[in-house]
Amino acid sequence: MATKMKVRKGDLVQMITGKDRGKRGRVLEARPSERRVIVENLNVAKRHTRPRPIRDSSRMGGAQVVPGGILDKAAAVPVANVMVVCPVCDNATRIGISEKEIKGEIVRVRVCKREGCGQEIDR
Repeated sequence: MATKMKVRKGDLVQMITGKDRGKRGRVLEARPSERRVIVENLNVAKRHTRPRPIRDSSRMGGAQVVPGGILDKAAAVPVANVMVVCPVCDNATRIGISEKEIKGEIVRVRVCKREGCGQEIDR
């Protein structure tokens, strides 16, 4: 079953709950089947990795090794915990859908639902 989300890859979003509440970031990846998004520099988790040799590395020199250590990695966030930021009014907003006609075709566009704004989010 295909699920739809009103948040897309590349959108500027604001966290509304959690440890990063109030912070903004761009959506790096949207996962509609899981109802989650990955936002850059938000909900960062630490990942401990051990050094591992690279397979089929060039035969020149010694064995190459991917260094280990503690890496920071952005973890997925439920889509209900973020709101899209309107590029016109620069506020976190709910998303509405509006239909408009372009070259004889009816196209659905996302719009800001803030009072007094109502501008398109998709440019």
